[in-house]
Amino acid sequence: MAVSFKAEQSSNRRKTWFLLGAMFVAVVALVWAAGTLLNFNAYLLVPIAVGISLIGVWTSYWKSDSLVLAMTQAKVISHEDAPQLYNLVEEVCIAAGLPMPKVAIVQDPAPNAFATGRDPEHAVIAFTTGILEKMDREQLQGVAAHEMAHVGNRDTLVMAVAATTAGLLAILADMGARMAFFSRRGNDSNPIAVVVSLVIIILAPIAALLLRAAISRKREALADATAVQFTRNPTGLRRALETLAADNTVVHQKSTAVAHVWIESPLDGKSKSMFDTHPPLADRIALLRQMEGAPPAAE
Repeated sequence: MAVSFKAEQSSNRRKTWFLLGAMFVAVVALVWAAGTLLNFNAYLLVPIAVGISLIGVWTSYWKSDSLVLAMTQAKVISHEDAPQLYNLVEEVCIAAGLPMPKVAIVQDPAPNAFATGRDPEHAVIAFTTGILEKMDREQLQGVAAHEMAHVGNRDTLVMAVAATTAGLLAILADMGARMAFFSRRGNDSNPIAVVVSLVIIILAPIAALLLRAAISRKREALADATAVQFTRNPTGLRRALETLAADNTVVHQKSTAVAHVWIESPLDGKSKSMFDTHPPLADRIALLRQMEGAPPAAE
């Protein structure tokens, strides 16, 4: 049965906001746990923790384009440098009702692409030289639509929230453990509460990484569905992902900090993992085949 891209969009949006809510709950739980171990009224620290998180989100959001371009060594080009690519991106923007972004090229033989920027008016989409060499126009249109979907869905903001909250949880967990260990103050808290607090401090950073990865996977799935909405042609993106699946090369700039921005993660392995930032390419291809109304390809 063919899958509705609108149903996929709604489902992934709901799951994304649920996961973001879970990360907020994890922050509050971690602050409570640290306060319990220190025999301190930790609820007073919650507004401070939230404030630090918001400052981090705002900073990463405001500077996301320049940071990502620098870390990936992407170079912004003009229309004269690649008129065919510019025209293709412009077609997708018209279909999506989004402003024309800056276009950048990454000198890298591995086929890949990404989008960044704090909002649609300050967006950048980048393509590696490898993807431009290995894909035809229909495939590149699907890739461009996927990246413009990230822009239209404000994934830069969503992932900034997820990444900053995960980092905050790791810092709070480390500080709480160290302060509890070196504190000389007596602790008359309930022993059960102390044990629960220790478990929270140990597991919270791991949970944050899992939640961040899950949010990233949902945003990728959402971008695939939104790209189909823009082009009304799941075949182009499906064929592009099949080309990526058949290619074993990875981009040189494969920092963990920007792994989630690429259309195919340079870090995730072939096997499924809870820490993967992208859904398996085979699953994404199968879903796009269903959107085409065709049966999934045989393994």
